Amino acid sequence: MIAALFVDPAGVYAGLPDVECWGIERDARLYAGPYPAICHPPCARWGRFWHGSPCNPHQYAKGDDAGCFAAALAAVRRHGGVLEHPAHSHAWFAHGLPWPAAAGGWQRDIHGGWCCHIEQGHYGHPARKPTWLYAVGCRLPELHWGPAEQRLPDQPGDYAKLRRRGMCGAVGGKDKTRIRNATPAAFRDVLLAMVRA
Repeated sequence: MIAALFVDPAGVYAGLPDVECWGIERDARLYAGPYPAICHPPCARWGRFWHGSPCNPHQYAKGDDAGCFAAALAAVRRHGGVLEHPAHSHAWFAHGLPWPAAAGGWQRDIHGGWCCHIEQGHYGHPARKPTWLYAVGCRLPELHWGPAEQRLPDQPGDYAKLRRRGMCGAVGGKDKTRIRNATPAAFRDVLLAMVRA
């Protein structure tokens, strides 16, 4: 069995026979094992706009995620598994994790874990979605390193504007957040293979 922590219970991990999902209704901070974990802790308070939107900044405190990242890191270190967060997450610095090289490759930390930089665009995400992984007690595969192909919306406009907007921003309504946050099935399979090995 594998525990998928901080995930959408109706998302890409749902229905897999050997995966136990911990979504919002099950407080993943309370996970006590015994299975290795794949963790997708909330990233809103750790990313570039941790303070709030550019139109309404300084609404939040950096790192104010109710202890989710710390709990995910503890679960991976205690039971093995993989933690996933956006590249350049402030959580990496706050928790003393090594800064992965954008060119790729695995880097070891002083606690026996390994970090890397990967882009989920290689695995089917519509955006490049640069991502950092922290793995403990897993098989460390050769991944598709380096930048993913840049995709632009098929809409009128100059290059700079289309690049800023990106593929996820071109989707209308509230779906863009769900699409941006989603883990592609191919990337999920990479993480599952790492933990199962």
